[in-house]
Amino acid sequence: MSLLSFEGRVALVTGAGGGIGRTYALEFARRGAKVIVNDLGGDRHGNSESISAADKVVAEIRAAGGKAVPNYDSVENGDKIVRTAIDNFGRIDVVINNAGILRDVSFGKMSEFDWDSVMKVHVKGAFSVTKAAWEHMRTQKYGRLVFTSSNSGIYGSFGQANYAAAKMALIGLSNTLALEGAKYNIASNVLVPTAGSRMTQTVMPEELLTAMKPEFVTPLTVFLAHESCNATGRVFEAGAGWYGTVEQFRSRGKVIAEPTVEKLVENWEEICDMSGAQHIGSMREVMENLMDALGVNKSKM
Repeated sequence: MSLLSFEGRVALVTGAGGGIGRTYALEFARRGAKVIVNDLGGDRHGNSESISAADKVVAEIRAAGGKAVPNYDSVENGDKIVRTAIDNFGRIDVVINNAGILRDVSFGKMSEFDWDSVMKVHVKGAFSVTKAAWEHMRTQKYGRLVFTSSNSGIYGSFGQANYAAAKMALIGLSNTLALEGAKYNIASNVLVPTAGSRMTQTVMPEELLTAMKPEFVTPLTVFLAHESCNATGRVFEAGAGWYGTVEQFRSRGKVIAEPTVEKLVENWEEICDMSGAQHIGSMREVMENLMDALGVNKSKM
């Protein structure tokens, strides 16, 4: 198979000064993309700022013959980040929402600052950067969006209520943008990575940190950002060379005529029974399945 090329494309990677983000930026550049390397230069808690992280990655790309420019803005200032792409390269084709911080603490001890700080970077940041790129992508009728979620959000993780909530919010955002962007050839997907980095060193054993190389996640991210990838509105998972998809299923459930709490309890086992579970891929399917269960004619939908 020939090399998937990004010649003529402009890719923006947030949080690209290290870890997984760095591997994304390097790979996009290696494949011909012009890259905006965004990184505030803070630690994993979002403290401090430094231009050195982004500058080092840009230097790596340029030394290898690639094209890249740095950007040091917070992802809350998405307009400034996207403006860097437009001013330097004239367009924006790919947005990889990768930037993130952690403020891990059990829920009982979590402050509003802990909650708000994580939400601002992960959710508001992804919104801000994507919103700034959206009109450019609509106008050019092309765009590829990748949002970074986490198994902490899908399954929960002790001490990460803020992070887990933020990461699940991004799935809803991506799913909606996939619907709204379809007629403009804008695809939006979610990546759930498992990789050793400063973001996972507090929740992953040392032996796993060394085995879970960030580079093993990169191929999936790059493909999702390529023009040949027709996937949209999907959630993908990657780690240690394993790649898969994450889907939503629900039980067949039970229709209860004139429901009461007592009738609900009587049917609880059937309600929770996941044998014969149904895959649900859209709001339309939710309504169609409900109408089937109720015996309602779907012809008017």
